[in-house]
Amino acid sequence: MSKSFIDQVHYIRIPVKDLDLSAQWYSDVLGLQVLNNTEERVILKVNEGAFLLILVPTKDETFAHFTIDNEQEFSIGFTSPELPKFHQHLIDHQVKVDEIQEDNGHAFFHFYDPNGNKLQVHW
Repeated sequence: MSKSFIDQVHYIRIPVKDLDLSAQWYSDVLGLQVLNNTEERVILKVNEGAFLLILVPTKDETFAHFTIDNEQEFSIGFTSPELPKFHQHLIDHQVKVDEIQEDNGHAFFHFYDPNGNKLQVHW
């Protein structure tokens, strides 16, 4: 097949323990726009693109990341042109963040939402 039938990734669903707290955190701390908020889900928009994050409540012990050899590995990676400012912004909001790392001119760090989901941002 020369061309995929898939055009783009439209959304990712993230499991959360407290839907209201999580919606507020993703909106207030990450600056995402709430498009829809119901008991079943919260739909958040990332800037002007078509990409959405959907928060889904669960009582299960589950996360949006996975493990390799018992080490947490992120599934969702964001970009930010102002990586150091964003890092400090998260620290100022008491978010659990790792140090900024560099790898061949590529800077990144990991951080965690209030539900323990491991996320990454890079530039």
